[in-house]
Amino acid sequence: MNRRRMQLVGGLTVALAVVGGLGATGAVAAPGSPNGPRYTAGAQGAGDAYFPNAGNGGYDVQHYDLGVTYTPPAASPAPLVGQFEGTATIDLVATQDLDRFNLDLRGMTVSSLTVNGKPATSVTPPATGAVVDGAAYWHVQNDEERVWELTVQPRPKLKAGQTARVVVEYGGPTTRPLDIEEALYGWVTTRDGAMVVSEPEGSMTWYPVSDHQTDKASYSFEITVPEGKAAVANGVQPKPEVTADGWTTWFWDAPDQQASYLTTASVGDFDVRDTYFSASGVPIIDAVDTKLTAARLATTNASLSRQVEMIDFYEQYFGGYPFVAYGSIVDDDTVFYALETQTRPVYSRSANEGTVAHELAHQWFGNTVSPERWQDIWLNEGWATYASWMWDESDGGATVQESYDDWYESEDPGDEYWDLQIGDPGPLGLFQGPVYDRGAGTLHALRVELGDDTFFAGTRLWLERYDDSAGTAEDFQAVFEEVSGTDLDDFFQTWLYKQAKPPATWTTP
Repeated sequence: MNRRRMQLVGGLTVALAVVGGLGATGAVAAPGSPNGPRYTAGAQGAGDAYFPNAGNGGYDVQHYDLGVTYTPPAASPAPLVGQFEGTATIDLVATQDLDRFNLDLRGMTVSSLTVNGKPATSVTPPATGAVVDGAAYWHVQNDEERVWELTVQPRPKLKAGQTARVVVEYGGPTTRPLDIEEALYGWVTTRDGAMVVSEPEGSMTWYPVSDHQTDKASYSFEITVPEGKAAVANGVQPKPEVTADGWTTWFWDAPDQQASYLTTASVGDFDVRDTYFSASGVPIIDAVDTKLTAARLATTNASLSRQVEMIDFYEQYFGGYPFVAYGSIVDDDTVFYALETQTRPVYSRSANEGTVAHELAHQWFGNTVSPERWQDIWLNEGWATYASWMWDESDGGATVQESYDDWYESEDPGDEYWDLQIGDPGPLGLFQGPVYDRGAGTLHALRVELGDDTFFAGTRLWLERYDDSAGTAEDFQAVFEEVSGTDLDDFFQTWLYKQAKPPATWTTP
């Protein structure tokens, strides 16, 4: 029996589907073609076990063009709240026949939305199973359940392979959002601007996005701020900033494939320094807060001065620097960590040499090749830690073996430290110490096991095969089994998943 009753949602006619098999997707046959394609809703998440609602299914974003106007908070004691207005132009390709699809957007209010130039109507989020007539959008923001979903229903519907341009106008007050661990992330409002650092899924706090690293895209930015402020984003400046009527607009272009969590548009009292170049021709653009203390500025300048040497060093082992530019953003405010935002890492209060080496290594490990699942974050942090050990050795510091020994010997076999499975640390364990240090130890043990030639051949193959993409720990293991001709299952089970200190025999040179 097929029974439907009609109700009104947001002024549009809605049919509540109660027929078995229709479900919440509202799937229907193509009009006038019973045997034609069936249009379904794209998934509201990318399928990540740790962040099930981050990212989306049914399409592949090609490019984000972000236009932002931002007013920082007034001087203290005014509330620490900024004002944000944005226009996001999103070019995407449907990967299935789409009835509707989702974007992630948290804490912002949408004022208008078009798909291929056709306006969509804002409606109240419909009940599960409801079918909304016409081009429409609705926005669910559930902080308690961590669900922030902007649903877009295009009309006409999108066929698989069809391109679409989605333009979203949105905005609102900005505050200081927290991630699942209650650490600051996303668009973090500061008294003089904003620090924008979005790992793991905080980009949704400042633009509508498929917020998962399996959907990389290119970016362009047009950021307008009060005159005297600087806005620094990823990539290069395609043209100089323009000032008029008390406002300055900054233009940035990031043509390389980029995971959403690696985008930044930090605003502040920055000295955007003259561009300089690595030996291989990589342009380096640094933006340093004019309010750093003398001691922090001295540390920062000394550390940033080594970036050219670091790029040259890493290129010997990992291949050419992978992106259009590099550089740094050093902010006098703090989120209590640094982040490897693509081409231009963000540092809190100062940049020290070890952290600069770490964040630069991430441009290869994490940015060029990203973790397909957040559980594989050791592939980011273990590699960046290990690369900084390599840099230290090359600069006359401890050898890699000595760094490994210092770490290995510092933790007794019975320590709780060894309980964390770095191959699956859980969403609250992403940034725990073992992910970094045991991750680096895993790589050193693999290097000792296979020898330098095979280890670095596997490293380069990993970076080449998954360039501009994402991979898993299983993919990583398969690459090294391929280059070594060795079954490494016992090795990776021991190092990534066994809740015990690995035996010292793994790393006896």
